[in-house]
Amino acid sequence: MRGLALPAGPLLAVSLYFFAVALGSEHALAATLGMTGWCALWWVLEPVRAPVTALLPLALFPVLGVLDARQVAQSYGHELILLLGGGFMLSRALERCGAHRRLALGMVRGFGGSNGRSLLFGFIAACGALSMWISNTATTLVMLPVALAILQVYPDKRLQAPLILAIAYSASIGGLGTPIGSPPNLVFMQVYAETTGTRYGFLDWMMIGIPVVLLLLPMVGWWLGRGLGDTPAATLPAPGLWTPGERRVVAVFALTALAWVTRTEPFGGWSTWLAMPGANDAAVALLAVVVMCVISDGKGSRLLDWETAESIPWGALVLFGGGIALATAFQSSGLSGALAGHLAGLGDLPLPLLLVAIVAAVLMMSEIASNTATAVLMMPILAATGVAIGVDPALLMFPAVLAASGAFMLPVATAPNAIAYGSGLVTAQRMFREGAMLNVLAAAVICIVCWFAFS
Repeated sequence: MRGLALPAGPLLAVSLYFFAVALGSEHALAATLGMTGWCALWWVLEPVRAPVTALLPLALFPVLGVLDARQVAQSYGHELILLLGGGFMLSRALERCGAHRRLALGMVRGFGGSNGRSLLFGFIAACGALSMWISNTATTLVMLPVALAILQVYPDKRLQAPLILAIAYSASIGGLGTPIGSPPNLVFMQVYAETTGTRYGFLDWMMIGIPVVLLLLPMVGWWLGRGLGDTPAATLPAPGLWTPGERRVVAVFALTALAWVTRTEPFGGWSTWLAMPGANDAAVALLAVVVMCVISDGKGSRLLDWETAESIPWGALVLFGGGIALATAFQSSGLSGALAGHLAGLGDLPLPLLLVAIVAAVLMMSEIASNTATAVLMMPILAATGVAIGVDPALLMFPAVLAASGAFMLPVATAPNAIAYGSGLVTAQRMFREGAMLNVLAAAVICIVCWFAFS
């Protein structure tokens, strides 16, 4: 299938182009439609890695005359890409000194270890909180060795699969809580800003994302922890004493998070109080990276060095850049307007039904394609749909972008799922069975929270 997808991508692009031209579309619109089809096919079937596919709009839009070189450069150097890159680097500083593991263990201990269920809830809370600020992959890789060390000496084997799955699922859910928790979140923010001229701030996002996280995490514990009430207590590893580096990196990260949250609120935030209207979240992140690279860790090194900083997942930034270029082309070529005209009929459907259909479709799509690729593909379409039916595009876009990170059924759906499956303690059948129920719960929670938030 992947071998066939290689030639099928460009063939689909050419077919869509001439189909659109035959219907009377302009060259730019037809070329954007063709490129969208090509990227969508390759992102779903992955004959090449998703970031490689994302290079296509960056490379071909100037050649085809859809965007000029300046617009493509602005896509790749967008403020939100800088925010994501800075967030990745800050998370590397936390990982480098081990502060993330200490914080996670502290939260696990806060739930006690009276039985397997309380231990499960402790890991869920720790992973959920941690993955709001560092990648869900890093969260899973940090917590999995701790869980495996506990399970090696834990007498009841019933805890094995639930605990491993809980780490993977809660790491994905936690990323919904903040804009930097998951790359798709920033895709939404960029497309929404281009469509409406209104920007979402850190606090704006968290007012919706945090309630979703707070509702979903206990549901994960309830579902996976059923039948574990009679399991014995667990022995947790001792975290040891705080090091100077850990204290300093946590302090800098806490101040950075505070600066993000209070940039525009309350009462205009510090950007208004200090007469800095040009300040943005990316500037805060990058300044924090510089501070991390300057402050000593108390052991003759720095909290963050460039060798560590440059190990961030650059592919995610390339994927995001290609997505921004695609979204820009949607607007400039008129494809968004054309889609809006064709999608206007959806306004006749009851909005709750439309919302459920969108969330269910995105959940299924993200089981087989990366969540960022899914968001990149769906956000411009849903923005056009919102405009067409006369509702705030966020009502359709926000639930969809949350659903993009809520794939729990297949090992290939997310990196945490793949890591959990690779542990050897979870079968694909068990993951599918447990994840199917959580997909239903996630869809319900996302739809309800977003409906009340935007209606």
